[in-house]
Amino acid sequence: MQSLCKKEVYEKKIKRVIISKEEIAAAIEKAGKQIDEWYDGRPILLVSILNGAFVFMADLCRAVSVPCEIGFMCAKSYYSGTVSSGVVKITMDLQQDISGYNVIIVEDIIDTGRTLNDVVKMLKARNPLSLRVVTLLDKPERRLVDFKPDLALFTIPDFFVIGYGLDYAEYFRNLPYIAEYNTEV
Repeated sequence: MQSLCKKEVYEKKIKRVIISKEEIAAAIEKAGKQIDEWYDGRPILLVSILNGAFVFMADLCRAVSVPCEIGFMCAKSYYSGTVSSGVVKITMDLQQDISGYNVIIVEDIIDTGRTLNDVVKMLKARNPLSLRVVTLLDKPERRLVDFKPDLALFTIPDFFVIGYGLDYAEYFRNLPYIAEYNTEV
């Protein structure tokens, strides 16, 4: 991705901001309150799906008041393109036994649903006390499997997005907002 390294090319790849950092912050505050209501003081385990969800999870864990632990998994279906490969690979698994936990999978975006569908099946087989999915972004138009998150902060149309942890070929994760990626430049 040598061509993205030049600042002027990098900036032209940001087509338009679709969700501001202020809108994200407000939605996360609301999601934290929802999670607090769900668990009413009972401890939770937030599981971030890396790499994209790490920014969202960092903010979400500060928005909840229930006792909370964190864990990380890495599941990939996008490699360096803008379309899911359709092949879900778990490249890093949780280290803890989740059988005594109320687990919330924290995801950046649900597109085809394949990745989350596979991760949910895997984690349900480990007998958590409960299992829910909270996603920053949901793209139901692209769904290829029957999957609905327990909480989606934003529903977006079918275009490729970057920022706030989401990337294109590992770039753009540092943007404080969600933007449409410009595929025409």
